[in-house]
Amino acid sequence: MRITLDATPLVGVRTGIGRYVEHLVAALPDAFERRGVAAEVRVSTWTARGGAVPDLPPSVTQVGRRVPARLVRSLWRRGSWPPVELLVGTTDVFHGTNFVSPPTRHAREVVTVHDLTYEVHAQTVSDASLLYRELVPRALARGAHVLTPTEVVAAAVREQYGLPASQVSVTHLGVDAPWFDAAPATSAWLRSRGLPDEYLVFVGSRDPRKNLHRLLEAHVALRAQDRSTPDLVLAGPAGREVDLSEGAGVHVTGWLTDAELRDLVAGARALVLPSIDEGFGLPALEALAAGRPVLAADIPVLREVAGECAVFAPPTDVDALAAGLARVLAEQDTADARAARRRRAREFTWDRTADRTVEAYLGAS
Repeated sequence: MRITLDATPLVGVRTGIGRYVEHLVAALPDAFERRGVAAEVRVSTWTARGGAVPDLPPSVTQVGRRVPARLVRSLWRRGSWPPVELLVGTTDVFHGTNFVSPPTRHAREVVTVHDLTYEVHAQTVSDASLLYRELVPRALARGAHVLTPTEVVAAAVREQYGLPASQVSVTHLGVDAPWFDAAPATSAWLRSRGLPDEYLVFVGSRDPRKNLHRLLEAHVALRAQDRSTPDLVLAGPAGREVDLSEGAGVHVTGWLTDAELRDLVAGARALVLPSIDEGFGLPALEALAAGRPVLAADIPVLREVAGECAVFAPPTDVDALAAGLARVLAEQDTADARAARRRRAREFTWDRTADRTVEAYLGAS
């Protein structure tokens, strides 16, 4: 069986989707072996720059022509050319890992729809993401099987597109093992970055749906009430919120390595994820794996992922967010509390993600 995945999210700085693709590709060969299925796992990218995808497992190969994503997406919006086999060769299944599933001659299509932000919060996404409003329905009309990271997103996709339950599978994401052993960043490292010893941390892109304007307002409000409120550290790629800047008690880290990010989160008083919409909310789960308290937006997806191990607050109410910050800062940080958070995080593994994905491949083949 030959499986080809879109690995374009592995090119350049890796966002949450890039980490999903990275861990899925690494776990798939063993997942096929567990099922006793002989499979060839391959990846391709849609990029005019080309270049090898870094750090692929030895059993995974890169294939495909060098083609710009903008060109092929424009063609796929209009029709069924070029079919994916023309670009990557013969394949039994093609997995569009990032919303876009290309037309095929014979291969069955599998597409991951991470969230419906492009439909329900269209004003917060880029023009490129708005194209999913055309590309996703075209793939579904061809019979593409949908993977989603949560039950909440699965239900929303079925309702949005009128799909039967059999056409949608849930493949929860996982937590990278080093998160469970993450150690707090040293004072020397924090000083070298201009960061305080005591801080709250947000991890993610600075995009509109991350709701950072309200978080900053809530942080200011709480500091006005309680001068001992820790500073807020924003870690992650810049995104499109160009008017966000460092103010009193706010620090922006810029790019961090995976190890640096783990250390930063492990040393935080709490992680804050105030998004108005998420497909999964991996930073919340990673913080739980590191044993840290979490303040999460009170939205169904984050309830599904964090369970009873987070403090929740309405994301659109600044006063409620400020109160949530106060509550999470008062959370117990005993050994038992940290162990409970880690137990929740251990329920989500990349091996399980890969096993559920292989089930979808086999069902679609």
